[in-house]
Order: sequence, then structure tokens, then C-alpha cells
Amino acid sequence: MESDNTSSVFDIFEETSLLPDTADTMLVDKYFVDKATASARIFRIYREVPLHFHNECDEHLYVVSGRGTFHLDGEEYEAKPGMFLCFEKKKVHGFPRIVEEPLVFLAIDVPRRRPDDIVFVDPDAGTAETFMARNKAE
Repeated sequence: MESDNTSSVFDIFEETSLLPDTADTMLVDKYFVDKATASARIFRIYREVPLHFHNECDEHLYVVSGRGTFHLDGEEYEAKPGMFLCFEKKKVHGFPRIVEEPLVFLAIDVPRRRPDDIVFVDPDAGTAETFMARNKAE
């Protein structure tokens, strides 16, 4: 979906407070910018996100709140507020543990990350439908 906004201002902390407390999916996100060239969104992780990759975009994540662990290049790292994580397309990554909630990220994807651009290393670990839901609150 193309956004027609050429510029906007968003309060990340306010928007984070509007994300639901629970979810049926691994993540719930809210897009701020959704253009072919890039997307910007926040998302909250509700449970383990198995190893996966994205075919179409580089993903740049800034940890807004919470703590957890993430996998990248076969290593495990702590994710905590202020960290900036960058994954090139097709780079395998995952979030196996939430240590402190809410675990929320600001994501910049180049080009746009389509909601169904998710490939799990273990195909039985999930689908695009079990991975992410868009936040309905506007």
C-alpha cells in the first residue's frame, strides 16, 4: 500500500503504547511509511521468532524498549534499548527469547518490506500469517 504522505511526524513512544498487550501472531506492527522504495514501522515481539530471512529488503532495527536475545550469523546477542541492528536481505536472523517486555523495535526497510516477505529456515516454524499482524488502532 502506497502512503501519500510526503512528510510526517510520529511519536514512537505514544505509538508503542497503542500496540496490543497480547497477540495471536509473533509480532504486531504499525507502518508509518509504506512506499515502494522504503517502509518505516514499529513492531512488538510477543514470543519467540524462529530463524528466518527476508528475500526483498534490508532490515534496519532500532530497539525502542524491552530486552531479549537475537541470532545473527550463528551468534547470539543481547537486544536492549539503544541498539541498532542491520540485516541484509537473505541474512538469517531470529529472536529466540524475550527477557523484558514490551520488546519493541523501530524498523526501516529498504526497499519496502511486504508483510508476507518472510522465509523461515524451518518451514514448519511459521508462515506469514502466524508471523505478523498489522495493528488496527489508528
